[in-house]
Amino acid sequence: MASSSSSVLPQSATQDHPMDVDLPSISASSSSLTKVRTPAEARATSLPPVLRHDGFQVGYVYSTKMMTHSCIHGHPEQPERISRIFDALKQAQCLEKMRRLPIRRVLREEALLVHSETLWNKILAMHSMTEQDIADSEAYYNELSLYVHPSTPYAAQLSCGGVIEAALAVARGEVKKSLAIVRPPGHHAEPDEHMGFCFFNNVSVATKVVQLRTPIKRIMILDWDIHHGNGTQKAFYDDPSVLYVSLHRYEGGNFYPNGPFGGMTSCGEGPGVGFSVNIPWPEAGMGDADYLLAFQKIIMPIALEFAPELVIISAGFDAARGDDLGECDVTPAGYAHMTHMLSSLANGKLVVALEGGYCLDAISNSALAVAQVMLGEIPEQLPPLVASEVATETIWQVATEQSKYWKNVDPKACEPIEDVEPIALSVPELLKAHRLDYLFRTHGMLEIPFATPALIERFGSQAVCTQDIMENDTLVVFIHEFGNLRAELDSVMYCDIRQEHSYLIDCSKELIKWVTSEGYALLDVNMFAKPVKANVRQPDDSATNVMTYLWDNYIQLTDARQIILVGHGPGCAALMGLLQHRAANVMRSVQAVVQVVANCHVPVAPKDPRQLREWYVENSLVAVPSSHKILTDMKIYKKHGFVTRIDEEKPIKLIIKALPVIQKFVKGKLALTSNANARRS
Repeated sequence: MASSSSSVLPQSATQDHPMDVDLPSISASSSSLTKVRTPAEARATSLPPVLRHDGFQVGYVYSTKMMTHSCIHGHPEQPERISRIFDALKQAQCLEKMRRLPIRRVLREEALLVHSETLWNKILAMHSMTEQDIADSEAYYNELSLYVHPSTPYAAQLSCGGVIEAALAVARGEVKKSLAIVRPPGHHAEPDEHMGFCFFNNVSVATKVVQLRTPIKRIMILDWDIHHGNGTQKAFYDDPSVLYVSLHRYEGGNFYPNGPFGGMTSCGEGPGVGFSVNIPWPEAGMGDADYLLAFQKIIMPIALEFAPELVIISAGFDAARGDDLGECDVTPAGYAHMTHMLSSLANGKLVVALEGGYCLDAISNSALAVAQVMLGEIPEQLPPLVASEVATETIWQVATEQSKYWKNVDPKACEPIEDVEPIALSVPELLKAHRLDYLFRTHGMLEIPFATPALIERFGSQAVCTQDIMENDTLVVFIHEFGNLRAELDSVMYCDIRQEHSYLIDCSKELIKWVTSEGYALLDVNMFAKPVKANVRQPDDSATNVMTYLWDNYIQLTDARQIILVGHGPGCAALMGLLQHRAANVMRSVQAVVQVVANCHVPVAPKDPRQLREWYVENSLVAVPSSHKILTDMKIYKKHGFVTRIDEEKPIKLIIKALPVIQKFVKGKLALTSNANARRS
């Protein structure tokens, strides 16, 4: 949405004046506290000398200049969002207990700690846009969920600089806590793109500046905005010094900003794995009980283990009761209790930076409740609360995922209480059992036993093979996670269990029909492990351990001289783990590597040894949906061999549709091997 340029930035707004809004009046008693005694006066009393300090423990930043960023057509992200909060704090006499902190524009070198220079220049160029420029670009900015105005660069710079100053004041010990009443918000802004009402990622830039200019390095960012903070998570996705935690409405990736990045399995990468924590609500309507249960079971246990030196809240109030955009039910008292818990961390060092929130009454009341807790007031007592079933289930699933990385997270303590629990089986276990029964009854496939207790506990009965596995000279190894509904359903909104079971059987039927018709042997490995509590702060390597065990104890001992590795969905990661740990043997014995991946990351072969990557590119096939990002990212594309697009989004149907391409690729690779052997003989 675009705005007219008729509202030109006033001349006075071209310079930064920290105190451009009337300061709250200070009572005489407050003034007397700041009087500096002479040395003689100090010695004549029993009180210590009073230092030249206002004594305020809480600061705030605010400027009406940020209100110049506006949309002539009207917009949820309206200027009054910050003035209503300021007025509410003033009316409740909070401001007279808080120190007014200076506000300034973000510096270029500060913004470039997170953002690209291209984005910096793009935002600054908005200052020169005419009314016609704004009208012509309206469709473009609508696609990014933005509106622009000639004052947008100034307001965005001031918003970002305000959060920086609020964070530095706490980090340097000038105040204990600070509140940044700023707009436009920032948590959707990515390093290379502005979007979702956001231009600069205020909190991310402030975090980087604090780490650069103060001794504080270990920082926790808690994002309770109703939308996933994609920009903030992306800025620190591989950074173990920043713990990013987000509670947000997700709906299987169909709620803004859309896509799988806000899912519970997006936990970071490289050294940052485990330091991104998503709590994705599958529907609207979440309230105080749901949020507080997530704090008690997930957020606070992880925070205590991480032990941050500073806590920053990305405080969007669009999950508040009355916000039509968020459609949730968090009350001001709920926000107060969450703030109270976070205040117990980092020796009380807390920064609260405004993000979203579009109901003026809800945002002002919620911000007031947060500010009152920051000032030392006790949160309002809540009525008896019981979390919803969907929230309890989500928190349990998140706990199961995060227990891989955090010792303090106990999935068993989060497991939903059900009357039939002792006799119940989970839906994934039922699906896996049905498929195994089908493979045994219809094709006579046999279970491969494991020797170690750990593998038996997590993968018992999940590796089966055809009866000719030991003597057949061609072996197809199929690695998958069938029964993992989170992987199979991806971003689908509903689940028909009978349909899922049908897909499992159909896929198995087609795959085995191909294998047996060609006279190959088949080893079928289901990597969807039975859930257990992880007690080590390490990524789960159990899938790779299974594959290396099967390779060492079965595959290498067969007569197979032609081996085909086929990975499906999450099973592809285990396939790559096998390549990494048994590189020499794999390159000698395997003729083809096939990966069938839905809209998620495609694992690549390890860089070392160098010849493994070259071998993989020469002998691999990757089947992806036509919308997969690998098709537009040449840097990733070049790390794979033949990449084919399939017109299907659902992971389990994807492999059925990709089967003809897989068959052709495999037969071609086997023919090349046969010809080479014939020439040698």
